[in-house]
Amino acid sequence: MNFKTIFKSFKNKDMRKRILAVFGILVAYRILAHIPVPLGDTHTFKQAVDSLVNSTDLGGFINLISGGGLTNLSIILVGLSPYITASIVMQLLTKAVPRLEELSQDGESGRRKINQWTRIASIPLAVLQSIAYIFILQQTVLAQSSTGTVSMTTENWMLAVTAMTAGSALLMWLGELISEQGIGNGTSTIILCSIIASFPTTFASMLSKLFDTSQGTLNLFGWLELPVNPQMAGIMLALGVGLIVVLYFLVKVNEAQRIITINYAKRVRGNSAYGGIKSIMPIKLIAAGVVPVIFAVAFLSVPAFVGQLITNADPASQLGQNLTSWFSAPNAQNFDTSVGLQAKDFIYPAVYFVLVVMFTYFYTSIVFNSKEIAENLQKQGGFIEGVRPGKTTEKYFSRTVNRLNLFGALALGIIAMLPYITDYICIQTLGSPLGISVSGTGLLIVVTVALENIRQVNSRALMVTYDDYQ
Repeated sequence: MNFKTIFKSFKNKDMRKRILAVFGILVAYRILAHIPVPLGDTHTFKQAVDSLVNSTDLGGFINLISGGGLTNLSIILVGLSPYITASIVMQLLTKAVPRLEELSQDGESGRRKINQWTRIASIPLAVLQSIAYIFILQQTVLAQSSTGTVSMTTENWMLAVTAMTAGSALLMWLGELISEQGIGNGTSTIILCSIIASFPTTFASMLSKLFDTSQGTLNLFGWLELPVNPQMAGIMLALGVGLIVVLYFLVKVNEAQRIITINYAKRVRGNSAYGGIKSIMPIKLIAAGVVPVIFAVAFLSVPAFVGQLITNADPASQLGQNLTSWFSAPNAQNFDTSVGLQAKDFIYPAVYFVLVVMFTYFYTSIVFNSKEIAENLQKQGGFIEGVRPGKTTEKYFSRTVNRLNLFGALALGIIAMLPYITDYICIQTLGSPLGISVSGTGLLIVVTVALENIRQVNSRALMVTYDDYQ
């Protein structure tokens, strides 16, 4: 990345206009995150939401990617998840339905039609998710709250669902406006802004624990005494070093790719010769991105939700209590430091890790079609040195991707496990989790989106400063 070129491009009026437009859209998004949903009793619902965010991994993840929209009960509570879900479903259908596959290969017009269908499909998904969120808050969390349940009229339901659906559609439109500026993917940029918005709260929580001197102060070699918590100071120092190592690892994993050299046969047509050249085909180590982690969190939320429903219906049910206990993310509420580690404490992280690995293989098989790539290479006269075109090339691609997936899936699973490892260490040392809202998955999203946005900004900066090179 040439940051000198990027800064130089700010002299260009069009470049400044695009960047200011993106910042303006992000400011509007953050304002929307504080506009509440018109519910019957907002204060009571916020208490229920706080309980949901603190007790379930899914609630914390939704709150993270919605930029605090869940804890604020804002109209963008549903966020971009309906649009992302619709996009993933359309990708799956494109591979399964021949008509959609032909349409995706028709160029820009075909892609526009698929994008329009994706937008249309996201609206009913937003309605369903809005109803589900309100139902979960009212029937599950509020039923366990001391404040009691809240009754909502039909008008309240319609108003709340309409507001949340409109907020989701508005976010989708803002994301497309960002994409039109050409300096980053709009959907990814909004999610990045959501995660970054949680940083001030995290830092404030850490600083409050750092300057809590109720357990003593930090004495440096007997000649300097600092008014900070010695345990927390050590943990923050270790976290700082660990953060640098993790960021380095994330960048390397995100940028890692296998380069395959493609040769093209030389063909003579009339007086012109074509081919006889070489090109490269990069295959990313983690081609699936963070989609497997999102799928794993969604699947793991189902058993705990079912367990809560069973417990609400029959408080004495052992099955409901076991499902809720086994499939709840480890935290201060469900981890007993006086007893130590138990077998049930490993169930959620172990199943989470296995699901991440499985979904990585599954989604990579969808986004990377070895058969289609091998057929296209054969039609274009391309081949891999030492590998026969056709079926042999397809098997070569499949074997290469499977080997990359083995390491990539394990790396993605370890990244997803980072918050649980950190919280366990803090619970053992401080008696409570550190309260870091950005998980390993959040850091991966930040690194991936930031690098891609910087690439696009760098490309546009080269375009607007091209005439300055002599």
